[in-house]
Amino acid sequence: HVQLVESGGGLVQAGGSLRLSCGSSSGHTGRMYCMAWFRQAPGKEREGVVALASDGDTYYADAVKGRFSISRDNAKNTVYLQMNNLKPEDTAMYYCAAFDAPAGPYVLGSGGYCFQRSSSYETQGQGTQVTVS
Repeated sequence: HVQLVESGGGLVQAGGSLRLSCGSSSGHTGRMYCMAWFRQAPGKEREGVVALASDGDTYYADAVKGRFSISRDNAKNTVYLQMNNLKPEDTAMYYCAAFDAPAGPYVLGSGGYCFQRSSSYETQGQGTQVTVS
């Protein structure tokens, strides 16, 4: 059973940057898997931030395009979320999540598929708080 642990959150001023990390207890054995970052602000529903398919395709929410960037280090079983030009509306608890996906093809590409399937993410970390003042 894969476990995910997020880190890197904190308090930052508007315009600043943070890099979140999501460490996995093991690598993925499925041919196709999805990883994503979600966030949830108080009183709001969880929303997708970005998804990363195992083939490298990505899909970003409009609200973070051009400011956030997802990457991964397979050797470290870690996914990163680089967040630049942070805004107060980015304040939320950030979670990483993963699930083993079926093989494609995917109408919106593998990244788009991973982003759309928010209810399929069966493995999720405890979250890391990001506060932008």
